[in-house]
Amino acid sequence: MNIYWPALIVGVILLIYWVRVLIMVRKTKKEAGHHANFIPEEKLGRLIRVIWMPLVALWVLLPLIFGVGLLQNFALLRPAFTYPGAQIVVWIATAIAIIAFIITWVCWIKMGKSWRMGIDPNEKTQLILSGPYGYVRHPIYGLSQLLVLMTIVVLPSPAMIVVGVLHILLMQWEVRREDAYLVATHGEPYAKYKQNVGRFLPRSLRPYQP
Repeated sequence: MNIYWPALIVGVILLIYWVRVLIMVRKTKKEAGHHANFIPEEKLGRLIRVIWMPLVALWVLLPLIFGVGLLQNFALLRPAFTYPGAQIVVWIATAIAIIAFIITWVCWIKMGKSWRMGIDPNEKTQLILSGPYGYVRHPIYGLSQLLVLMTIVVLPSPAMIVVGVLHILLMQWEVRREDAYLVATHGEPYAKYKQNVGRFLPRSLRPYQP
């Protein structure tokens, strides 16, 4: 069995990531009486989940399977290309994935009881505009996409590339839907925040001041 450590490390990070998400869903259910939109109330949100959940499962499983040495000769799992210095780039990508995961954990803590997955049109949560959210509107979505990209760098297989691209496209769409929902729900405070704070990248080195 030929262990490929970068893919295994990234796979373990992703596994911990999504186990943590499930723990937060369970905690929200226990404390607030609902499942944090894990299964959205809106029909479109549920339809997106039908597509998204298998993609998430594959995103976690593909690097784990390849990393532990299984199916490494299977065409869809085997890296589609190589290039000079690939190993250095792969280890840099692994380090970036670890950092992105740590910052995501900080964002989860900062969100606290306002953390949700997706949109519930019947709920109005508190706006969090400080910490990482003082610099970007959707740090968790942005970091998740960064994690996807680093997974593709570590394992540039046809299957991982397709899963990653679809995941990012869905996330881009969901973020735009969430922005529209937050403007409709919170009105001027969020509209002003949206105007001054970037979606995924900071527009200023200074945190947003409401």
